[in-house]
Amino acid sequence: MATARATQLGGNGGSRGPERGTDRLYQRIARLVFDELARGKYAVGDRLPAERDLAEEHNVSRPVVREAMIALEVQGLVEVRLGAGAYVRRLPQSGDSPAFNVTGFELTEARLLFEGEAAALAATQITDEELDRLDALVDRIAAENAQPSFSDAADRDFHLLIAAATRNALIARTIEYYWDLRSSSPECALLHRHARDADMRPVVDHHRTIAAALRAHDPAAARAAMRSHLSHVLDDFLVASEEEAVARAREGVATNRERARRSGGL
Repeated sequence: MATARATQLGGNGGSRGPERGTDRLYQRIARLVFDELARGKYAVGDRLPAERDLAEEHNVSRPVVREAMIALEVQGLVEVRLGAGAYVRRLPQSGDSPAFNVTGFELTEARLLFEGEAAALAATQITDEELDRLDALVDRIAAENAQPSFSDAADRDFHLLIAAATRNALIARTIEYYWDLRSSSPECALLHRHARDADMRPVVDHHRTIAAALRAHDPAAARAAMRSHLSHVLDDFLVASEEEAVARAREGVATNRERARRSGGL
């Protein structure tokens, strides 16, 4: 998945896109759009070109454009209206310059690599008492999903319990830091807000599969289950920031939640 993700975030092939340097590609696109705003190419209230058009113009993938728009939105320069596109909110002032923090995509890529290995290690160390607590947390995730308001408290506790089960304090602190970044990094917080707006919630079946692999004390299965789960999180983020897909995602999630309520769980 990491290799596929790297390819996905690169160019579309053919002619070269923006020159690479120390910046990630999305940062280069954000700088280009920032410069266009500073030159007055667009006025406040204007709709920026569609994601697809920007991707083709700069020879990059659409996820790169999404990350760039999120970075500009955090600075208050654009407003991304789900299902409608990006609009100019204000123009850069003298002395303004693009600023970047950890994005939700970057964070989840790191989690995919790191938490997969943490789950494999936890499978060799986790106790029966911790496994019972893990199962209870899966039930809590299902209960939280059934509520109208969003909560990721049980989801966080689930992942931190696995981190603690590695019996490695540095791993546990690192994974806790990753979770803290979800709210402390503006780009991460904004992407998670978009996901909440699209009513995307933790998938209970993924967590049950992870818990089952840990109960079997199977490191390979635990690693695969965790990586599969976080790969789906990445995919959900792509949908949550996809202009054309948001309405369909909301409808699909609402349908699935109603079906889950009728069947007594997700």
